[in-house]
Amino acid sequence: MSATSENTAGSTESAVVSADGTTIAFRRSGSGPAVILVASALADRSDGAKLAGLLARHFTVINYDRRGRGASGDGARYAVEREIEDIAALLEHCGGSASVFGSSSGAVLALRAAAAGLDIPRLALYEPPFAVDGDAFGPPADFAGRIDALLTEDRRGDAVKLFMTKAQGMPGLLVASMRLMPGVWSGLKALAPTLPYDIAVMGDTQRGEPLKADEWSSVASRTLVLTGGKSPEGFHQAARALTEVLPHAEHRTLDGLNHGAVVMAPKKLAPSLVPFLAG
Repeated sequence: MSATSENTAGSTESAVVSADGTTIAFRRSGSGPAVILVASALADRSDGAKLAGLLARHFTVINYDRRGRGASGDGARYAVEREIEDIAALLEHCGGSASVFGSSSGAVLALRAAAAGLDIPRLALYEPPFAVDGDAFGPPADFAGRIDALLTEDRRGDAVKLFMTKAQGMPGLLVASMRLMPGVWSGLKALAPTLPYDIAVMGDTQRGEPLKADEWSSVASRTLVLTGGKSPEGFHQAARALTEVLPHAEHRTLDGLNHGAVVMAPKKLAPSLVPFLAG
Protein backbone atom coordinates (compact mmCIF):
# COMPACT_ATOMS: atom_id res chain seq x y z
CA MET A 1 0.00 0.00 0.00
CA SER A 2 1.47 3.36 -0.98
CA ALA A 3 0.64 7.04 -1.26
CA THR A 4 2.31 9.62 -3.47
CA SER A 5 2.49 13.41 -3.85
CA GLU A 6 4.25 15.40 -6.55
CA ASN A 7 7.41 17.38 -5.82
CA THR A 8 8.47 20.37 -7.90
CA ALA A 9 12.08 19.18 -8.12
CA GLY A 10 11.20 16.34 -10.52
CA SER A 11 10.77 13.74 -7.79
CA THR A 12 7.86 12.49 -5.73
CA GLU A 13 7.34 12.22 -2.00
CA SER A 14 5.77 8.87 -1.27
CA ALA A 15 5.12 6.34 1.47
CA VAL A 16 4.38 2.65 1.83
CA VAL A 17 2.83 0.81 4.75
CA SER A 18 4.98 -1.99 6.12
CA ALA A 19 3.67 -5.35 7.33
CA ASP A 20 3.22 -4.14 10.92
CA GLY A 21 1.33 -1.01 9.83
CA THR A 22 4.29 1.38 10.09
CA THR A 23 4.44 4.11 7.43
CA ILE A 24 7.78 4.24 5.61
CA ALA A 25 8.41 7.53 3.78
CA PHE A 26 10.65 7.92 0.75
CA ARG A 27 11.50 10.15 -2.16
CA ARG A 28 11.31 8.61 -5.62
CA SER A 29 13.33 10.20 -8.42
CA GLY A 30 14.62 9.37 -11.89
CA SER A 31 13.54 6.58 -14.23
CA GLY A 32 14.81 3.17 -15.25
CA PRO A 33 15.65 0.10 -13.15
CA ALA A 34 14.83 0.57 -9.47
CA VAL A 35 17.51 1.10 -6.81
CA ILE A 36 16.75 1.41 -3.09
CA LEU A 37 19.16 3.34 -0.83
CA VAL A 38 19.57 2.16 2.78
CA ALA A 39 20.98 4.68 5.27
CA SER A 40 23.57 4.02 7.95
CA ALA A 41 23.38 4.65 11.70
CA LEU A 42 22.60 8.22 12.81
CA ALA A 43 21.38 9.01 9.30
CA ASP A 44 18.13 9.53 7.46
CA ARG A 45 17.55 9.87 3.74
CA SER A 46 19.00 13.39 3.68
CA ASP A 47 22.48 11.84 3.95
CA GLY A 48 21.99 10.07 0.62
CA ALA A 49 20.19 12.90 -1.18
CA LYS A 50 23.14 13.95 -3.35
CA LEU A 51 23.99 10.37 -4.24
CA ALA A 52 20.33 9.76 -5.08
CA GLY A 53 20.40 12.72 -7.45
CA LEU A 54 23.44 11.34 -9.26
CA LEU A 55 21.99 7.84 -9.54
CA ALA A 56 18.61 9.20 -10.69
CA ARG A 57 20.21 10.06 -14.03
CA HIS A 58 20.28 6.31 -14.72
CA PHE A 59 17.78 4.66 -12.34
CA THR A 60 14.53 5.04 -10.49
CA VAL A 61 15.92 5.80 -7.04
CA ILE A 62 14.00 5.08 -3.83
CA ASN A 63 15.69 7.03 -1.03
CA TYR A 64 13.80 6.21 2.15
CA ASP A 65 13.76 7.05 5.83
CA ARG A 66 14.35 3.94 7.89
CA ARG A 67 11.76 3.44 10.63
CA GLY A 68 12.06 5.85 13.53
CA ARG A 69 13.77 8.46 11.32
CA GLY A 70 12.73 11.51 9.35
CA ALA A 71 9.19 11.27 8.01
CA SER A 72 8.79 7.53 8.67
CA GLY A 73 6.87 6.10 11.57
CA ASP A 74 8.01 3.51 14.07
CA GLY A 75 6.59 0.37 15.59
CA ALA A 76 5.87 -0.29 19.23
CA ARG A 77 8.67 -2.82 19.49
CA TYR A 78 11.78 -3.03 17.34
CA ALA A 79 13.11 -6.12 15.59
CA VAL A 80 15.48 -6.41 12.63
CA GLU A 81 12.75 -8.42 10.88
CA ARG A 82 10.55 -5.30 10.85
CA GLU A 83 13.21 -3.39 8.91
CA ILE A 84 13.47 -6.26 6.43
CA GLU A 85 9.70 -6.05 6.03
CA ASP A 86 10.09 -2.32 5.34
CA ILE A 87 12.45 -3.10 2.46
CA ALA A 88 10.01 -5.75 1.25
CA ALA A 89 7.24 -3.12 1.15
CA LEU A 90 9.49 -0.83 -0.89
CA LEU A 91 10.32 -3.71 -3.25
CA GLU A 92 6.60 -4.31 -3.73
CA HIS A 93 6.20 -0.63 -4.62
CA CYS A 94 8.93 -1.15 -7.24
CA GLY A 95 7.13 -4.12 -8.77
CA GLY A 96 8.61 -6.82 -6.55
CA SER A 97 12.29 -6.50 -7.40
CA ALA A 98 14.99 -3.82 -7.10
CA SER A 99 18.71 -3.49 -6.59
CA VAL A 100 19.85 -2.12 -3.24
CA PHE A 101 22.73 0.05 -2.05
CA GLY A 102 23.58 0.31 1.64
CA SER A 103 26.33 2.03 3.59
CA SER A 104 27.92 0.95 6.89
CA SER A 105 25.28 -0.69 9.10
CA GLY A 106 22.80 0.05 6.31
CA ALA A 107 24.90 -2.26 4.16
CA VAL A 108 24.46 -5.01 6.74
CA LEU A 109 20.69 -4.41 6.80
CA ALA A 110 20.66 -4.70 3.00
CA LEU A 111 22.60 -7.95 3.30
CA ARG A 112 20.12 -9.32 5.82
CA ALA A 113 17.25 -8.45 3.48
CA ALA A 114 18.94 -10.36 0.65
CA ALA A 115 19.68 -13.30 2.97
CA ALA A 116 15.99 -13.36 3.90
CA GLY A 117 15.18 -14.13 0.27
CA LEU A 118 13.95 -10.74 -0.99
CA ASP A 119 14.28 -10.27 -4.75
CA ILE A 120 17.42 -8.10 -4.91
CA PRO A 121 19.28 -8.89 -8.14
CA ARG A 122 22.20 -6.57 -7.43
CA LEU A 123 23.53 -5.53 -4.04
CA ALA A 124 26.09 -2.75 -3.61
CA LEU A 125 27.62 -2.33 -0.15
CA TYR A 126 29.90 0.41 1.13
CA GLU A 127 32.06 -0.56 4.11
CA PRO A 128 29.89 -2.93 6.17
CA PRO A 129 31.55 -2.57 9.60
CA PHE A 130 32.15 -6.20 10.48
CA ALA A 131 34.98 -6.84 12.95
CA VAL A 132 36.55 -10.09 11.77
CA ASP A 133 40.11 -10.09 13.12
CA GLY A 134 40.60 -9.47 16.83
CA ASP A 135 38.54 -6.98 18.81
CA ALA A 136 40.37 -3.69 18.22
CA PHE A 137 38.16 -2.63 15.28
CA GLY A 138 34.76 -3.22 16.88
CA PRO A 139 33.08 -1.47 19.83
CA PRO A 140 33.67 -2.68 23.42
CA ALA A 141 31.75 -5.68 24.73
CA ASP A 142 29.46 -3.60 26.96
CA PHE A 143 28.66 -1.10 24.21
CA ALA A 144 24.98 -1.99 23.65
CA GLY A 145 24.19 -1.83 27.37
CA ARG A 146 25.88 1.55 27.74
CA ILE A 147 23.92 2.98 24.81
CA ASP A 148 20.65 1.65 26.24
CA ALA A 149 21.43 3.13 29.67
CA LEU A 150 22.17 6.57 28.25
CA LEU A 151 18.98 6.59 26.19
CA THR A 152 16.94 5.43 29.19
CA GLU A 153 18.30 8.48 31.05
CA ASP A 154 17.46 10.65 28.00
CA ARG A 155 21.14 11.52 27.59
CA ARG A 156 20.94 11.51 23.82
CA GLY A 157 23.98 13.68 23.27
CA ASP A 158 26.12 11.36 25.37
CA ALA A 159 24.78 8.36 23.45
CA VAL A 160 25.76 10.00 20.15
CA LYS A 161 29.22 10.81 21.49
CA LEU A 162 29.72 7.24 22.74
CA PHE A 163 28.65 5.81 19.39
CA MET A 164 30.87 8.12 17.39
CA THR A 165 33.97 7.55 19.49
CA LYS A 166 33.61 3.83 20.33
CA ALA A 167 31.82 2.45 17.26
CA GLN A 168 32.93 4.85 14.53
CA GLY A 169 36.36 5.59 15.96
CA MET A 170 36.03 9.37 15.62
CA PRO A 171 38.45 11.52 17.66
CA GLY A 172 36.86 13.09 20.72
CA LEU A 173 37.91 16.57 19.62
CA LEU A 174 36.05 16.16 16.33
CA VAL A 175 32.90 15.08 18.16
CA ALA A 176 33.29 18.05 20.51
CA SER A 177 33.49 20.40 17.52
CA MET A 178 30.24 18.95 16.18
CA ARG A 179 28.54 19.91 19.42
CA LEU A 180 29.28 23.53 18.49
CA MET A 181 27.11 23.19 15.36
CA PRO A 182 23.58 23.32 16.85
CA GLY A 183 21.76 22.28 13.68
CA VAL A 184 23.98 19.25 13.11
CA TRP A 185 24.05 18.16 16.73
CA SER A 186 20.31 18.50 17.26
CA GLY A 187 19.73 16.34 14.19
CA LEU A 188 22.04 13.65 15.52
CA LYS A 189 20.34 13.74 18.94
CA ALA A 190 16.97 13.30 17.24
CA LEU A 191 18.26 10.10 15.63
CA ALA A 192 19.90 8.77 18.81
CA PRO A 193 16.92 6.54 19.82
CA THR A 194 17.56 4.47 16.67
CA LEU A 195 21.11 3.54 17.68
CA PRO A 196 19.90 0.27 19.29
CA TYR A 197 18.34 -0.58 15.92
CA ASP A 198 21.71 -0.51 14.18
CA ILE A 199 23.34 -2.41 17.04
CA ALA A 200 20.69 -5.09 16.55
CA VAL A 201 21.29 -5.11 12.79
CA MET A 202 25.01 -5.75 13.40
CA GLY A 203 24.21 -8.63 15.76
CA ASP A 204 27.29 -10.61 16.77
CA THR A 205 29.38 -9.52 13.77
CA GLN A 206 31.54 -7.06 15.70
CA ARG A 207 33.18 -9.47 18.12
CA GLY A 208 36.38 -9.91 16.17
CA GLU A 209 35.39 -13.36 14.97
CA PRO A 210 35.24 -14.77 11.42
CA LEU A 211 31.96 -14.29 9.57
CA LYS A 212 29.64 -17.28 9.74
CA ALA A 213 29.36 -18.57 6.19
CA ASP A 214 25.97 -20.17 6.78
CA GLU A 215 24.54 -16.81 7.87
CA TRP A 216 25.26 -15.19 4.50
CA SER A 217 25.57 -18.01 1.96
CA SER A 218 21.88 -17.70 1.05
CA VAL A 219 22.51 -14.26 -0.49
CA ALA A 220 21.86 -14.92 -4.18
CA SER A 221 22.40 -11.31 -5.27
CA ARG A 222 25.38 -10.37 -7.38
CA THR A 223 27.24 -8.23 -4.85
CA LEU A 224 29.79 -5.42 -5.02
CA VAL A 225 31.60 -4.59 -1.77
CA LEU A 226 33.33 -1.21 -1.82
CA THR A 227 35.86 0.28 0.58
CA GLY A 228 37.60 3.65 0.65
CA GLY A 229 41.37 3.84 0.23
CA LYS A 230 41.62 6.21 3.21
CA SER A 231 39.51 4.05 5.53
CA PRO A 232 40.96 1.97 8.40
CA GLU A 233 42.26 -1.49 7.55
CA GLY A 234 39.40 -3.10 9.46
CA PHE A 235 36.94 -2.14 6.72
CA HIS A 236 39.13 -3.78 4.08
CA GLN A 237 39.47 -6.93 6.20
CA ALA A 238 35.70 -7.03 6.56
CA ALA A 239 35.16 -6.59 2.82
CA ARG A 240 37.59 -9.37 1.96
CA ALA A 241 36.02 -11.69 4.51
CA LEU A 242 32.54 -10.97 3.20
CA THR A 243 33.44 -11.65 -0.43
CA GLU A 244 34.83 -15.02 0.67
CA VAL A 245 31.50 -16.14 2.18
CA LEU A 246 29.13 -14.69 -0.43
CA PRO A 247 28.57 -16.82 -3.53
CA HIS A 248 28.60 -13.96 -6.10
CA ALA A 249 30.70 -11.09 -4.75
CA GLU A 250 33.65 -8.90 -5.61
CA HIS A 251 35.58 -6.29 -3.65
CA ARG A 252 36.94 -2.99 -4.93
CA THR A 253 38.82 -0.21 -3.16
CA LEU A 254 38.15 3.37 -4.24
CA ASP A 255 41.18 5.63 -3.90
CA GLY A 256 40.82 8.79 -1.83
CA LEU A 257 37.57 7.90 -0.06
CA ASN A 258 36.85 7.26 3.61
CA HIS A 259 33.90 5.97 5.61
CA GLY A 260 31.89 9.14 5.01
CA ALA A 261 31.93 8.86 1.22
CA VAL A 262 28.13 8.77 0.81
CA VAL A 263 27.80 12.25 2.28
CA MET A 264 31.21 13.76 1.58
CA ALA A 265 32.12 12.35 -1.85
CA PRO A 266 29.05 11.06 -3.72
CA LYS A 267 30.50 12.21 -7.07
CA LYS A 268 33.44 9.85 -6.55
CA LEU A 269 31.25 6.99 -5.37
CA ALA A 270 28.56 7.07 -8.07
CA PRO A 271 30.82 6.16 -11.04
CA SER A 272 31.54 2.77 -9.45
CA LEU A 273 27.90 2.15 -8.59
CA VAL A 274 26.29 3.03 -11.92
CA PRO A 275 27.83 0.33 -14.17
CA PHE A 276 27.45 -2.36 -11.52
CA LEU A 277 23.80 -1.56 -10.75
CA ALA A 278 23.06 -1.28 -14.47
CA GLY A 279 24.33 -4.82 -14.94
